Amino acid sequence: MTEKTTSRATPDEATVRSALEKVTKHIIPFLLLMYVIAFVDRTNLGWAQQEWKANYGISTAAYTFGATLFFVGYAVFEVPSNLIMHKVGARWWMTRIMITWGIVAACFMFVQGPKSFYALRFLLGVAEAGFFPGVMLYLTYWYPAARRAWATGLFYMGLPIANIFGNPLSGSLLELDGLLGMDGIHWMFLAEGALAVVVGIICPWVLVDRPNKAAWLTKEEQRDLTLQIEIEEDAKQKAKPISWGRALADPRILYFCLIYFCIQASVYGLTFFLPKQVTSMTGTSAGFKASLVTAIPWVVALVGVLIIPKIADRKQNHGLLSGFMLAFSGVGIMGSALFLHQPVPALILLSVAAVGFTCAQPIFWQLPTRYLSGAALAGATGLVNAVGNLGGWAAPLLRTWATQNAFGTVENPNEAAGLVVLGLAGIVGVLLVLGLKLFKKSDEEREALSLQSGAEA
Repeated sequence: MTEKTTSRATPDEATVRSALEKVTKHIIPFLLLMYVIAFVDRTNLGWAQQEWKANYGISTAAYTFGATLFFVGYAVFEVPSNLIMHKVGARWWMTRIMITWGIVAACFMFVQGPKSFYALRFLLGVAEAGFFPGVMLYLTYWYPAARRAWATGLFYMGLPIANIFGNPLSGSLLELDGLLGMDGIHWMFLAEGALAVVVGIICPWVLVDRPNKAAWLTKEEQRDLTLQIEIEEDAKQKAKPISWGRALADPRILYFCLIYFCIQASVYGLTFFLPKQVTSMTGTSAGFKASLVTAIPWVVALVGVLIIPKIADRKQNHGLLSGFMLAFSGVGIMGSALFLHQPVPALILLSVAAVGFTCAQPIFWQLPTRYLSGAALAGATGLVNAVGNLGGWAAPLLRTWATQNAFGTVENPNEAAGLVVLGLAGIVGVLLVLGLKLFKKSDEEREALSLQSGAEA
C-alpha cells in the first residue's frame, strides 16, 4: 500500500481523468515496446526451425520440446519474481528482467544442437519470469478498475504488433545470411536480443513506481489518483483480507489458472508453428515474403484489441466477453484445419482466432485483479501467469502428438488434427469462464466490485 492521503475525502473526477491521460501517454508506450520485444525474443525461434533441423540435428520433436522449456523456467520463477517486484518496485526490477533476457536471447546465435538449445530456452524463461504478471500488477498501481481493461488492452497491442512487425523484422534479418560470415538466424538472434538490452538500459529513466513519484503529474493529480487507487485497494482488502500465501491456494485463483492455461494454449500452439503453416499453405520459403503473410491475422487482432476491451469496461461484462472471445479463438483455429491448402479461407479463420485469444487476455485479467490487492495480488497474478503459461508448454507437445501419433505419422503428419486439438483449448476455456458463476461472492466483495464499477475515470 502507498502512503495514505487524507487531505481530501474523495478524489476529484476531472483531476483523476487528467492524470490518467498523462499516465497513458508516459507509461503505456514504453510497456508496449517492452512487450513487443519480449514476444519477439520468445517466438522468433520459429524462423530458425528449418535451418536448425537441416544443419544442427534439431528434429521437430526436439524443437517442440525445447520451445516448451521456456515455460518451465518461466513458471518456476514467476511468483518469487513478482513478489520481489512488489517489494522493490517496477523501475529497477523491470530493468533487470529486460537486460538479462536480452543477453540470453542473443546467445541463441551460439546454438549448436539440442542440448544448447534446451539450456538457452530454459534460461530465457528464468530471465523473463515476472515480466508479464509484473506489468499486470504495475497497472493496478496506476489505473482504477473502471479503466483498467482498456489500459491492459493497450498493453496487449504488443501481441499483434510483435507479430506484425516482429515477423517481417525476423524475416529481413534472415536475408542477411552470409554477411560477415554469419548465418541469417545468427543475425536475427543477435539483433533482437541486443534490442532488449538497450531498452532495459533506458528503463530506469522512463518507468516510475507509483503516481506520487511521477514528476510529470501535478501535485493535485498525484494526490487524487493515489487516493482513487487507495479507495479501491481498501475496499478489496475489506472484502478479501488474505495473505499472498493463502491467495495461492484460493480455489478461485486456481480456477483462473485453468482459464489462462486454455488461453495460452491457443496463443502459443498457433504462434510457434504459424511461420511453418504459412509457408506450407503458400508454397513459399521462410523469409520476408512469408513474414508479410503471417502478419495478416495480427493486423486484424490489433484492430480488435483497440475496441473490444474498451467495450468490456463500458459494459462491465468482463466474464461474458472473455468467454465470447475464447469461442472465437476455438472456432477460428479448428475451422482453419478444414482449409490447410486454401490460403485465403485459412487466413480468414486464423484472423478470427487471433482476434479471439488476443482480446480475451486483457479482459480476463480484470477478473482476478478486481478483488485482490497488495502482496496477495502480486502472488496471485504470478501464479495465474505461471500456471497459465504452461499452456504454452503443453500446446506444442499436444499438437505434435496429434499430428504424428494420434492421426498421422512422423513421415506424414496430420496438421489438421493438431489444429483441432488447439481449437478445443479455446472451447474448454469458454466452459470454464461460464463456470465462474459457481463461485459465490460475499456481500463485501459485491460492495467492492460495485464501488470499482461505478468509479468514473
